[in-house]
Amino acid sequence: MPTHLIIDGYNLLGGGGIRSGQSESAREMLLHDLAAYRHRKHHSITVVFDGWQQGRSTEQREHRAGVQVIYSKRGERADQVIQRLAREYGTDCAVVSSDHEIINAAKAHGAFVMGAQEFAGKLRGSSSAPAALPYKELDPGDDVRSGRGPGKKGNPRKLPKSQRQRDRQFRRF
Repeated sequence: MPTHLIIDGYNLLGGGGIRSGQSESAREMLLHDLAAYRHRKHHSITVVFDGWQQGRSTEQREHRAGVQVIYSKRGERADQVIQRLAREYGTDCAVVSSDHEIINAAKAHGAFVMGAQEFAGKLRGSSSAPAALPYKELDPGDDVRSGRGPGKKGNPRKLPKSQRQRDRQFRRF
């Protein structure tokens, strides 16, 4: 089932420092990459850019190659727009940002969260999925249960359930 991706645009571009003359070309390149990603994965995509300092008095929305682009209105940050969208979509969305405030708000509403660098690898088509921990080689004298409490059971080499669930969700992208 396709998921709605909500992306913090400037965060994915490498921070808010890209605001000079190259910002327009960087945004266009990002939108081109997102359109190609949408064509491959069939996810609905919304990318949000800051417009709070030089933007218009109303929120500006447009569609480019199947990608919805939102510029926040003057006085409103992209973070606030992303949090509002995460609240609206809830568990049916994934939020791409490395901003802790956005991550916490999105998780509170049940959204799946990916870091900007983590998603950038997926966007380029590389498999930058979080690698599973390698199996630990044991010395003949090592106790398999060392470091574990007396009541602990299960495979100590297996990732925690929460990490395995996150890896499964991440593979969908």
